Amino acid sequence: MGNTQELRQMLARKQAILQGDADRVAKQRAAGKLTARERVNRLLDGGSFVEMDALVSRAEDYAGVLTGYGTVQGRPVYVFAQDFTVHGGAMGQQHAQKVLKLLALAQKTGAPVVALCDSAGVRLDEGARAMNAYAEIYAQLARLSGVCPILALVLGPAVGGAAMIAQLADISIQAADVGRLMVYGPKVLAAVNGEKGDEQSFGGAQAMAEQGGVALTCAGEAEAFALCTELLGLLPSSNAEDAPLVDTDDMNRLLPQVDADDSGALLSAMADGGRFLELYPAWGQEIRTALGRVGGRTVGFVAGNAAVNGGELTPAACAKAARFIRFCDCYSLPVLSLINSRGVQVPAAKSQSWTMITTAQLLYAYAEATCPKVSVIVGRAIGQAYIAMGGKANADMTFAWPGAVISALTPDAAVQVVWTERLKAGEDRAALEAEYASEAADGVAAARDGMIDDVIDPAETRKYVIAALEMLSAKRDSNPPRKHGNLPL
Repeated sequence: MGNTQELRQMLARKQAILQGDADRVAKQRAAGKLTARERVNRLLDGGSFVEMDALVSRAEDYAGVLTGYGTVQGRPVYVFAQDFTVHGGAMGQQHAQKVLKLLALAQKTGAPVVALCDSAGVRLDEGARAMNAYAEIYAQLARLSGVCPILALVLGPAVGGAAMIAQLADISIQAADVGRLMVYGPKVLAAVNGEKGDEQSFGGAQAMAEQGGVALTCAGEAEAFALCTELLGLLPSSNAEDAPLVDTDDMNRLLPQVDADDSGALLSAMADGGRFLELYPAWGQEIRTALGRVGGRTVGFVAGNAAVNGGELTPAACAKAARFIRFCDCYSLPVLSLINSRGVQVPAAKSQSWTMITTAQLLYAYAEATCPKVSVIVGRAIGQAYIAMGGKANADMTFAWPGAVISALTPDAAVQVVWTERLKAGEDRAALEAEYASEAADGVAAARDGMIDDVIDPAETRKYVIAALEMLSAKRDSNPPRKHGNLPL
């Protein structure tokens, strides 16, 4: 009986610690937010959470963060949830030590990390020690990058140093109703720049989506957890294993008739079950990047969006696609490029260097990637759009649809340069452009010159792609021995 009574007393003391301050919890809920513990329980499979450093998670010297591990759809996941009810979830030394311990275990065991961000920033009372705590977190996240997938959910304020966690993650998700992501708050921006606004206009989900600050946005926390779960299901646990193979669609399914300029319909037609998750949909819209399955395999889609500026390679679009390709390559996810672009955007004179730098980033990302790369030219592949995305140098297999235009210049520019004499002779310009596109620069001409592998029936695109992915599933390739390349930044 004595032991039973001692156990009950110990459990009561433990529960008192875990419950936290009732008034602060009430304020958290009044703000429309779940508590850190509620968030973890919503994300993980029921009863699977094992907390680390459990009895110090609410102590005053521990700056409020919940850390531990559990499963999502039966697969192990590490999670840390910043607790806004304790010092506003601000980062301090002990906060950092708990997170660092979790990140180190993730690296040793090879399991994804999910960060539930809800932090007012840094513990000002700790001064430089708190800043060093952030530095340690950033360094460990950088070392973990490419080893295990890192997902960040912005479920409250993530200001200043806290915002960098979302940027160092592979994929970030922001809940519109509660998430705020900012380097500086409205008061600082108003004082320094004279800009007037509130947290929503400066750091709300829509603002961050348009600036490329987050990969996905959603209405609320429940949807954020659902998106996180779906993403984890598409990704491998680490770079040492493959993503789950799930048979969800007919491998021999024919594509319906799709307009090559309708990138959304094309992605839906290519993806198993018509389901794909588009990342950064409101930023760099000339290229669309998405995760989905084709033939049961997770692939990264990079699709030219001709409906926006003809799918031109703009700085934002190139930067977005380059980062996405490097992410896919980290985890050996095949990259499927659906090319439809009239080439590099003609920039303003003062923007030329930025255009060159980001275009080089796209070229670099494709060239460096050793994951399976399959390209389908569904429309135009002009200039760098072919060189970077669909050329033989940067793709394992390249197909083209009938009507594809593969050229260094757009047909109108090419006619002006190549067929100057015919223009001077009075031949109709529109007819010459049509002739150039259909004969001199079409898929057959490119295939004849060995620049693509074949011209295929659009309806059979999935069959060709799935066969290529199956063939490339055993691909083994590596870059030359080196510390790392010098990505143009």
